[in-house]
Amino acid sequence: MSEFEILDPRFGKLVIGHAKLERLWTGGRWLEGPAYFPAGRYLVFSDIPNDQLMRYDETSGVVSVFRSPSGNGNGNTVDREGRMLSCEHKGRRITRTEFDGSVVALATHFENRRFNSPNDIVVKSDGSIWFSDPTYGIDGEYEGDAAPSEIGRANIYRLDPATGALAAVVTDRVQPNGLAFSPDERILYVSDTGSSHVEGHARTITAYEVRTDGAIASPRVFATLQAGAYDGFRIDANGNVWTSAFGGVHCYAPDGAHIGTIPIPELVSNVCFGGRKRNRLFITAQTSLYAMYVNAQGALRP
Repeated sequence: MSEFEILDPRFGKLVIGHAKLERLWTGGRWLEGPAYFPAGRYLVFSDIPNDQLMRYDETSGVVSVFRSPSGNGNGNTVDREGRMLSCEHKGRRITRTEFDGSVVALATHFENRRFNSPNDIVVKSDGSIWFSDPTYGIDGEYEGDAAPSEIGRANIYRLDPATGALAAVVTDRVQPNGLAFSPDERILYVSDTGSSHVEGHARTITAYEVRTDGAIASPRVFATLQAGAYDGFRIDANGNVWTSAFGGVHCYAPDGAHIGTIPIPELVSNVCFGGRKRNRLFITAQTSLYAMYVNAQGALRP
């Protein structure tokens, strides 16, 4: 297997010819939610069916259990203060892990109805927390507890952690999944995995305009797959989108062109940038954690 598939010269400038894909750990059932903590040089990621959060220590290469049970945790990220934010399928909530290790629930309901199963999560520079809420954790017993949707649809929400104000900001997707902001935060990208529930539904990443008041407008299709699905993804400092997709990690230029692929020998779920220079791409796949150094750095918030 070649390390890269270069479809556009722009991708050739983003990869390192002699860098190799590393398999850092294997033994999970469905890995997700990688989040890198630079102060400790470690990565936290989820093993959803095994109901635990895992921790990869970059200084030693050791992988250990970070938290078990995890509420069938899925997406994780780091807030502006360096604390971990997590999506829980079983708990059907958004939580924050404090510096002393205690876990605080930040949001559990929308309009007095329980969330479906929060999936992926990002933080904007103003501290607001944005997360997706598809139904995968309540669709069966494997990644959560089977239950009907109380809300009746799948949305993306914006949470103000200071006031607790919660708003449904994206309501036009079937199963909104991964999400990330462009480096200038003027675009919100959202993947839709609705083909799992609606036959023939387009496999897309949609780009939304983010207005100065926080409202979302002007959706447009940014990228489309013919097979497989876009799940989680992250953006580099130049606005390129690195996303889970059919056959590996796809890279899209800001204009929406698919410029290259990193083939992965398993189904990919999510990615994040980490390492001391934010140039190490961590990749969660079906049973394994992978990493590769690239000639790109993860975007920092304004």
